Amino acid sequence: MPKMTKYQLDHFCSKTNRTYNPLIEEQELLVKQFTTEATNRASKKLAVKIGAQKIMDHLKEAEEMLTKAQSSAQSFFEKKASTKERKEGLKSNFDKDSYRYDDDKITLEDCEDQIRVWAKALASQEIKRRPEGKQLAKLEVAKQDELDTIMESEAPSALIAELDKKRQKVIGLSWNTEPKAIAQE
Repeated sequence: MPKMTKYQLDHFCSKTNRTYNPLIEEQELLVKQFTTEATNRASKKLAVKIGAQKIMDHLKEAEEMLTKAQSSAQSFFEKKASTKERKEGLKSNFDKDSYRYDDDKITLEDCEDQIRVWAKALASQEIKRRPEGKQLAKLEVAKQDELDTIMESEAPSALIAELDKKRQKVIGLSWNTEPKAIAQE
């Protein structure tokens, strides 16, 4: 039996990718939708369960008070810089346009982001048990199985028969698809 050329291998791999990639991408979109919903639900529950909600509520209150105090200080010093000399000597922290909150402090947003990361991991585990997650896993395994079969095969004719059988079983499609006629107007 003649061995396959690199071009034949590339063709078989490409055809497998053309078939499975759209199916996998569609399933991934479904999984992402459920993951987002599950993450949102899990974030709220997780924050309460581990006791982070109390800390986050205190942090939110403190940040609001800090923002209010910073705004008052900025307004006060800006108003007191009434002379040209004082305006030039005013630190940039007190200038409305250049004031920046110190980024090395832990913020409420940091806490919420951390909870979301943990909740997303929990949601991803939950999604794997849902039908959408199981379907995605099956498609990925089937695609890899076809690619492995291609790389391990020696003859194109035997390979086509094997791939046709696998594809029929997994996704109900034949390896050789007939193009549809183009409608003429």
